[in-house]
Amino acid sequence: MDKIKTVKSISIWIFLVPFLAINTCLILVTQFHSLFPNPVDVIHNTIPYIDGKASISRTARVFPTYLIFKPAMFLTSFFLIKYWLANREIIRFVNMQDHKYSKYIVFFGVSSAIFLIIHSIFLGIKFDYAAYKLFRRVVLLLFIIFELVAQTYLVIIFYSFRDKLLNYINPIYLKLKLFLVSLLIIVAVISIPLVSLPGNTYLKHALEWDYFVAIISFYLLTHFMWRNPHSHTG
Repeated sequence: MDKIKTVKSISIWIFLVPFLAINTCLILVTQFHSLFPNPVDVIHNTIPYIDGKASISRTARVFPTYLIFKPAMFLTSFFLIKYWLANREIIRFVNMQDHKYSKYIVFFGVSSAIFLIIHSIFLGIKFDYAAYKLFRRVVLLLFIIFELVAQTYLVIIFYSFRDKLLNYINPIYLKLKLFLVSLLIIVAVISIPLVSLPGNTYLKHALEWDYFVAIISFYLLTHFMWRNPHSHTG
């Protein structure tokens, strides 16, 4: 089936594009200081996944790193929209009918991509207004929430008729996706008091880097979950 081939091919890019983008920005801002016209923008001696001494936006919102980050997020958003629409068609094909949760994966999945676009557009644009800063935080939070909800619904749908998928997927990766989504939900619930209270800046930044990579790892698992097109019919 063409949609399975589409999901398998674009899912790896949904992982690679943002992963390479954020880490390229990190390497540039910490190692290639001469590229930055404003010395204040450079960062020294940090591995933010561990020490949390810089946020993702801190590394990506300045020139020239935003020239990498913004196009990468726009491309990722485009792939995300294609991904969620294609999954709806896969559900209809494999299940022989629509699923009651299909509309939710499309709504939350496509909406998460739109929030990522909005976040990327406003990243680096400075207005000294509390409402604007709150708006940016809310948009980023909505991207994470909607993405996680869409992923959760998709795993629930596939798990509900997993026997019908045996000719198309490696079930081990479906179980890994279920574990990953469950872990993300648990971490999110535990982290709510942490991120809502002032302080703990370094811990929040480290959580941001690790959580973002965990979210996009869902798509890496997707790529390996689907069998190669020649191994099944449809």
